[in-house]
Amino acid sequence: MQLKRVVITGMGALTPIGNNLAEYRKGLFEGQSGAGNITRFDTTRYKTKFACEVKGYYPLAHFDKKSARKTDLFCQYALVVADEALAHSGLLESTVNRQRVGVIWSTGMGGMISFQEEVLNLAANHMNPRFNPFFITKIIGDISSGMISIKHGFQGVNFNTVSACASSSHAIIDAYNYIRLGKADAIVTGGSEAVVTETGIGGFSAIKALSQNNASPATASRPFDQNRDGFVLGEGAGALVLEELEHALSRGATILAEVIGGGVSADAYHITATHPEGAGALLGMQDALNEAGITADDVDYLNPHATSTPLGDESEAKAIERLFGESFGKVAISATKSMTGHLLGAAGAAEAIACVLAIQENKVPPTINCETLDPEINPSFPLVRDKALAKTIDIAMSNTFGFGGHNATLVLRRYQA
Repeated sequence: MQLKRVVITGMGALTPIGNNLAEYRKGLFEGQSGAGNITRFDTTRYKTKFACEVKGYYPLAHFDKKSARKTDLFCQYALVVADEALAHSGLLESTVNRQRVGVIWSTGMGGMISFQEEVLNLAANHMNPRFNPFFITKIIGDISSGMISIKHGFQGVNFNTVSACASSSHAIIDAYNYIRLGKADAIVTGGSEAVVTETGIGGFSAIKALSQNNASPATASRPFDQNRDGFVLGEGAGALVLEELEHALSRGATILAEVIGGGVSADAYHITATHPEGAGALLGMQDALNEAGITADDVDYLNPHATSTPLGDESEAKAIERLFGESFGKVAISATKSMTGHLLGAAGAAEAIACVLAIQENKVPPTINCETLDPEINPSFPLVRDKALAKTIDIAMSNTFGFGGHNATLVLRRYQA
């Protein structure tokens, strides 16, 4: 069968460096740090006392009181960015067959805030247990895709993907595949996460994944730096409207970029650690390039997973070097988690949006905080540091990897008629 072409026609963002797409764009290219001391709870007894929180978000600015009370924060974030992406795309302003519009969303952790609140309430009142009637619907991850579809009447394909920190990249790749197979005209896709909680910080600290640079939160997320000591927990959401090309053209939509490949693989190695030589990462990147019908030499910009963990960054750098060769060709690399922190299940969506913005602006966002490149990494590694780099970007690639050994790579291209 003839596969359909798939394009991006709308985006929405809610991140630690900007509460909408315009603010996120500004924060990215200006190299802003979203990290700061945690405001959600008392961190006195915690080893890590900072995170990349979303700032200035008020539920009642988006929802009535009743709706806000029965919806976990991760789902609120999903609804907010989906609305922005749909408005950006203009999809709802046209005559659209809502039976052919779907939602494929993602979250790594789901309603962790609501789960923690309910368990604490149970512990305090275990002799007279009472549960919120919305407890289950607040914590299950798939409720986000369900609520987006309910709000807008989208009756097409609808589900959530869960693959830890690769979740939203898998969601985007699934949306791409459903559309190019002709099973949908448009799909709202992306991811959302809200786990800056006692359990979130405590849990990731227990496996020694988080930075403990409490003296300087703004510089704690330092991908590929020799002094990195772990990732900075983030939160937020990103949404993209993917659309079949002819459907988009028929309604006069503005096309932001084209999706041309998605590669997936597994490390089959360890529950949390990446393969030390980046074997699974390399397999997924090569799969994405093969599907796109291009080679590594064609890639202008790579947004790596690059969480700022000692093992993870080194193994990914090895995989990238093997993919591109020691010369690295024309690719420029920048790690935007240095600014946003790690949005877990929403990371892939936020970073796919960063890739689209890079294509639109012909500009590579910077990697901040990398003062001295890890000596175990090739000194020719083409990392864009400190300031954005003006560069023609026609093809961009984004990596995301998750606990469990899940790898997903997305390839985007400047739209060509």
